[in-house]
Amino acid sequence: MHADCGNCFALCCVALPFAGSADFAYDKSAGTPCRHLRTDFRCGIHDELRPSGFKGCTVFDCFGAGQKVSQGTFAGRDWRTGGPAVARRMFAVFPVMRRLHELLWYLAEALAAPRARPFHGELRPLLERTERLTHGGPEDLVNLDVEAHWDTVATLLLRVSEHIRATVPGPRHDHRGADLIGARLKGADLRGASLRGARLIAADLSGADLTCADLIGADLRDTDLRGADLTGSLFLTQAQLNAARGDATTRIPPALARPAHW
Repeated sequence: MHADCGNCFALCCVALPFAGSADFAYDKSAGTPCRHLRTDFRCGIHDELRPSGFKGCTVFDCFGAGQKVSQGTFAGRDWRTGGPAVARRMFAVFPVMRRLHELLWYLAEALAAPRARPFHGELRPLLERTERLTHGGPEDLVNLDVEAHWDTVATLLLRVSEHIRATVPGPRHDHRGADLIGARLKGADLRGASLRGARLIAADLSGADLTCADLIGADLRDTDLRGADLTGSLFLTQAQLNAARGDATTRIPPALARPAHW
């Protein structure tokens, strides 16, 4: 569930749209190759993405969906040589696969959490079902109601989260969906907090303790995580880390990588 760009046909650089902003230097519509994409499916400015105005590219993570679609679903056929029909279908499948792989990430993390053991009987079948869905053909994936499946998984993950967070002693903050843009939370005790879907853009969480804090869907763009402890946080993703600001003192889960720009 980690991106392997060497085995992907640059699907994120073509299938997805982006808008000119602080994250992208210009507008691009879905299905249109980025102007910096080379013929070998590599990025022509990969080593200079941030200074070139493409910070959003350094944040994005497909959870391994790119190589799954490229080498699995389409058996190595690329969108350039496969023709317009293959390209359209591939670009439609990629976002669905990414959603499924994101769910696999969350389910695998839940299964790995010692305190989630009472839910293993529900988590394992749902993970196996999600994995089977990723092996469907292009038509199966395009026609899949991925949002309905997402809701099923999210309901279970919420129960797991509540169970784990209930084991944390003391008061537990509920910031689910909260607007915490620019909030000053330096050194805050956020153990067992719910930060699901919270907007923490440019918030100061330096030195904060996020043990057992639920971070699923939290917006961590430019969040200051220097010195913060994220080792025991719940449902943190690589994309969230990539979007934040941290340093060598930021403690992160072993399954994630310290972003190069930190």
